[in-house]
Amino acid sequence: MKIVAVLFFLCCLFFTLQSCFTFKISDKKAKSYFKSNGVIVTFKNIENNGRTLHYAQTGNNNLPTIIFVHGTPGSWSAFKIYLKDSLLLTQFRLVAIDRPGFGESDFGEALNLAEQSILISPLLDSLTNGQPLYLVGHSFGGPMICKLAADNPTKIAALVILAGSQDPAAEKAEKWRPILFKTPLNYLVPGSLSPSNKELWYLKKDLVKLKDELNKIICPVYLMHGTKDKLVPFSNVVYTKKMLINVSRLKVIEFENENHFIPWTKFEEIRNELLTLTK
Repeated sequence: MKIVAVLFFLCCLFFTLQSCFTFKISDKKAKSYFKSNGVIVTFKNIENNGRTLHYAQTGNNNLPTIIFVHGTPGSWSAFKIYLKDSLLLTQFRLVAIDRPGFGESDFGEALNLAEQSILISPLLDSLTNGQPLYLVGHSFGGPMICKLAADNPTKIAALVILAGSQDPAAEKAEKWRPILFKTPLNYLVPGSLSPSNKELWYLKKDLVKLKDELNKIICPVYLMHGTKDKLVPFSNVVYTKKMLINVSRLKVIEFENENHFIPWTKFEEIRNELLTLTK
């Protein structure tokens, strides 16, 4: 009966998430999308420790850089509307990554936060151009950019956390997750939900470890969150404010009655806030 219940839950989860999350698109299709919007996009890979990190890039290489980090599941294309935005392109080079295990970054091979940071950190060095570098993370991307900033405190000019899940107390102990990725049932998990399931199982322990590292973050931090977010509760904002004791500046932007999908529902507001980063 437990297996039947898990399968039923999985089916429900799949049909719910596939309508809400942006999954990967081919580089060829993406180039066509950007070309139709008058923007040139390039795709690059970084090889590190036998793994591949894939990312998309638009804009002038001599400008300050924003790196966008997607949630789970997802891919770089979750931020394609940002990468083509004409106003952002006047001020920034825009980069969006496929986190390890997603998109074209060794799809299916999920890793914990520390392992992902090891693979993503070299990208920060490769993009160094003497200009500020900013990180924007949505949902799972929130703790991910916090980990990156803790591991690279002098390289990040600011963090923008969109509906980020930093609070370990807000993560439910979903003991059904290992039933999927540690058994043959994993073969029944569709697409991006397989690596997503695995990294979400790691997340609670990852956040407990991250708790002791948040004091390493010294750059300005922007927390943006919907007050009606049922997937990642607003309590994460309260927790994160409490833990970021050494940041040079902390700004909280509440989106009244908004849910978890603020990168798209509040695009203009977020875009306009990003435009103030260099000021």
